[in-house]
Amino acid sequence: MSQVDPTTPPPAAAAAARAPADDPEVVYFEGRPVLRADQLKAILWIVLGLALFTLAMFNFSYEWAPWWASVILIVLSLAAVVLPMLITRTTRYRVTSYRIEFERGILTKRIDSLELWHVDDISFEQGLLDRMMNVGSITVISDDKTTPRLELHGLPNPRQIFDALKNRIIAVKRQRGVIKVDTGS
Repeated sequence: MSQVDPTTPPPAAAAAARAPADDPEVVYFEGRPVLRADQLKAILWIVLGLALFTLAMFNFSYEWAPWWASVILIVLSLAAVVLPMLITRTTRYRVTSYRIEFERGILTKRIDSLELWHVDDISFEQGLLDRMMNVGSITVISDDKTTPRLELHGLPNPRQIFDALKNRIIAVKRQRGVIKVDTGS
């Protein structure tokens, strides 16, 4: 029966799989989604806000409903114009070589962090208007319990971020020794 000496290091392959990453965390993108990514939605919300405001002004002029209905319509019109911009302004992404952080919230903040080694799949989408504006979306599918599907919408220069993430996910999984097993079901 052979006895293992605790002072001898483990085999090289096992040690490499457990070795801490010696490369520093690199930030690929940090910022908020750009509003130009949602131009059509922004235009629709502005048109809705203008329509509600116009209804309120007609009500003030012709008095077909109580005065408080006009006040409610004005508040709704302001919300329709301001809320989409406010949501965009309060959303932040931080994409690094080890994790993706997604921060959002108007009144309360919530930050979700997704480690790259949890990522199962990643996809890239960029429509015609998005290509002209140089924006796009990256969807991340993971086995993370809190964030199984994360859509990073409105990213500037999305292809560069996608390529960096795609390559980095493979590297991080190799560093951690993560193996995907197909169960055939």
